[in-house]
Amino acid sequence: MEITFIKVRDLNEAWWKCIREVLTNGYEYTIDSGSYAGQKRKEFDFVVVHIEHPGTRPLVPTVPEGVPPPTDIEYVERDYLPYLMSNLKQANETYTYGEDIEQQFLEIVEMYKKGFNTNQATMTVGNRDSIYLSDPPCLRIIDTRVRYGKLHYVVYFRSWDLYAGFPNNLAGIQMMKECMAGEIGVEDGEIIAVSKGLHLYEHNWEVARMVAGL
Repeated sequence: MEITFIKVRDLNEAWWKCIREVLTNGYEYTIDSGSYAGQKRKEFDFVVVHIEHPGTRPLVPTVPEGVPPPTDIEYVERDYLPYLMSNLKQANETYTYGEDIEQQFLEIVEMYKKGFNTNQATMTVGNRDSIYLSDPPCLRIIDTRVRYGKLHYVVYFRSWDLYAGFPNNLAGIQMMKECMAGEIGVEDGEIIAVSKGLHLYEHNWEVARMVAGL
């Protein structure tokens, strides 16, 4: 497997560099099962994205003129952040990230108020029955660490839509990290995002090439 390391300053640069890299060197294949079965996608074998200053605004990507933006900050704040951090669930939703994360977030805050030197402050999504869902959760782990006076997140996605999912997810996760850092009294830190399934669907290739200038 090819392991790709991408080190960037902010979320906008992370999105752009990942798009350019997966279009240029991604593994192309036809999906056998799951979302968009039968369609092609380009995918990293395994990618590590190290974002040194994820709190740099704007948190969502800027795109060239004429390219539709993948998201906007209003959507992240209004729709995605509650899905990520609260246990509220709509009638048409099988699960939300928040129904798993909400209580774990609160427990980690209390854990860090007692001391920062621990490896147990990890939030997980899903359980042993998730394998039976038609679309299991993509986000599986948000691991946390306080070091050098800052709160850092390490996140793992089993599968990850690069064009729209990546910017929504990371903007929301960054806002959650800022909230946690404020609660425990440290500075905001880095994000290290890891996935063996960061991909671009075929229907996004053309607009992604416009973003990457390819």
